[in-house]
Amino acid sequence: MDHESPMLYDLWGIPWLDFNLATVLMTFITCVIVFFICFFASRRLQMKPKGFQNFMEWIIDFVKGIIGGDTMDWKTGKVFLPLGLTLIVFLFISNILGVITMVTFGHTLWWKSPTSDATLTLSLSTMVILLTHYYGIKVKGFKEYTKDYVRPVPFLLPFKIIEEFTNTLTLGLRLFGNIFAGEILLSLITKMAMIAIPAFAFSIIPMLAWQGFSLFIGAIQAFIFTMLTMVYMSHKVSSDH
Repeated sequence: MDHESPMLYDLWGIPWLDFNLATVLMTFITCVIVFFICFFASRRLQMKPKGFQNFMEWIIDFVKGIIGGDTMDWKTGKVFLPLGLTLIVFLFISNILGVITMVTFGHTLWWKSPTSDATLTLSLSTMVILLTHYYGIKVKGFKEYTKDYVRPVPFLLPFKIIEEFTNTLTLGLRLFGNIFAGEILLSLITKMAMIAIPAFAFSIIPMLAWQGFSLFIGAIQAFIFTMLTMVYMSHKVSSDH
């Protein structure tokens, strides 16, 4: 892509503290969208749900299935329902924003999927791994929690420490790679469509097809990230791991 990112370098005079303003803007927009979705879905709750409330309850049941059916028992995992629900909705909205459209001003890209920035996805994965440590210590106690690193045999300690870093990297980079690659291909198809009228007619079908496929990928990646979050959490809080 031949556009630039709006960067803010050396914030407060700190040499390494740089921000992509487009990512900050799109993250804020995603948070606003998620807030209004949840607000309107829960504004007039009814015993017999219909419409938007019915859709949100389906999402809640879906996340319950991820937690209670696939990763850990519901008694242990019910406390993580808000985390899972927030992640899956936030990530899905984040993933599809750049699929719907991409907006540039001059040569600067402002509207995109925030999850196409590795800084955001790695920050999310780091937050998830830190939360697993926090809840692991909270549920088991610090002494019992640290013993898990030397079970069943002590020589596994360095491998388990390395695993924490690899989990962080793979969780974040998997999400980033899929969304970023989708936006790259969409931008290439759009560039081809702008060459000439025949090229536009030829590219409209693959563009629509790829947008539909990217929506599917966005949903799958939100599911995978949420599922792995609950798997990692289960490894920390469940006594049978």
